[in-house]
This record gives sequence, C-alpha cells and structure tokens, in this order.
Amino acid sequence: MAPMVHGLEAEYHQEINFVYLDIDDSRNDRFKQQLGFRYQPHFFLLDGDGEVLNVWVGRVSEEDFRAAFESALTLQENQNN
Repeated sequence: MAPMVHGLEAEYHQEINFVYLDIDDSRNDRFKQQLGFRYQPHFFLLDGDGEVLNVWVGRVSEEDFRAAFESALTLQENQNN
C-alpha cells in the first residue's frame, strides 16, 4: 500500500499532513494507545484539532481514501467560511 499512500501524499501535500508512526518504536506507544491501533496497516484521518474523522484497518482502496480526504477538506472549507 505504501506506493499508493505516498502517491496520495504527493497529490494532497499542500492540504493534508501525512504522518507515519513506526509501530516498533516505543516512543509511539502513547499515540498507538490513544488512537486504538490494532495492527498494520491501520490508517487514521484526523482533523486539525486531532479528532478522528475516519479509521481504516487492513487494505484500503485509493478511491476510499480520496472520498474521505475530499469530504474532510470540504468540511474544513465549510467551517472556515
């Protein structure tokens, strides 16, 4: 999934901040616990306040990511207007 996710990151880099956590790094245990991390791949879409908007566990299609990203961006735009 990495090539697809990195491609989306390149496309949305000015609108969405992509953050990758190393699940084997104990310094990330607090974040994993807060988010309810279960296993890889596990993706979270958060808003600017850190609220979870979407969660995916397992393989995700590019279309599912795009739909969630566009929905989140529209919501943000509506809140800013």
